[in-house]
Amino acid sequence: MDAARNLLGSPIVLVPTMGALHDGHVALLRRAAALAQPNGSVVVSVFVNPLQFGAGEDLGRYPQDLDTDLAICGREGVDLVFAPGEAEMYPRQQQTTVDPGPMGQVLEGASRPGFFTGVLTVVVKLFGLVQPHIAVFGEKDAQQLALIRRMVCDFDLRVRIVSVPTVRDPDGLAVSSRNAYLTPHERASALALSRALRTGGEAAQGGPDAVLAAAQHVLDHAAKEDPPLVPDYLALVEPDTFTPVKPGYTGDALLLIAGRVGSTRLIDNTPLALGNAESRP
Repeated sequence: MDAARNLLGSPIVLVPTMGALHDGHVALLRRAAALAQPNGSVVVSVFVNPLQFGAGEDLGRYPQDLDTDLAICGREGVDLVFAPGEAEMYPRQQQTTVDPGPMGQVLEGASRPGFFTGVLTVVVKLFGLVQPHIAVFGEKDAQQLALIRRMVCDFDLRVRIVSVPTVRDPDGLAVSSRNAYLTPHERASALALSRALRTGGEAAQGGPDAVLAAAQHVLDHAAKEDPPLVPDYLALVEPDTFTPVKPGYTGDALLLIAGRVGSTRLIDNTPLALGNAESRP
């Protein structure tokens, strides 16, 4: 990686992925290509990071298709694909890890203990190996994005973090590598996630309670479907701290949702402007 980096033009723009590239990743690649102009380079990392998977999660069956990933990267003009194996990334047991702090202990952090420690640790390792000037992440993983921004700030890392809005399929489901697990009936049930976010967003002018009530109504109905959507959490938080907004709050917020259909767990979110402006569609 170090030898290859010396051949790359500046700025170097990194897109970290776990592979199984889809339209959401393509949006990241295209944003990275624009940021790299006129003389820079785009680097894509492909690594399924075992450190961020807990016991009983889907590490063993996580979708992997490096040949297809390489074809997509080639089509999009990526300059370098870095696809290390586990033994290269973790040549010995990783004893030093990144503590995500309080913001990493709630929501996804509470549902998946150790998840953000694994994410932040591998991201900082990738930053050290690739030494990018810019790194591009998707907004679908909103809590992850916020924690990476905070880590970069707290550790004075010289990497500019750029985000790309969530990409959705025509039916509204946020694109995800894990969507491949869904049967057609499960996918139909999973659409309640984006529907709840949209319904909550439409109630933004009524304030936090109205947003949560509207979204919860959709989830309550979805829990009775066959197969049911089993919600994990529904939360309305301040974007910079991920603390729940207080009654009467006005301003920018994030409505976040997670749920399981069958054996597949999915997350989604939407930004809102509460009380004083229209929310983003």
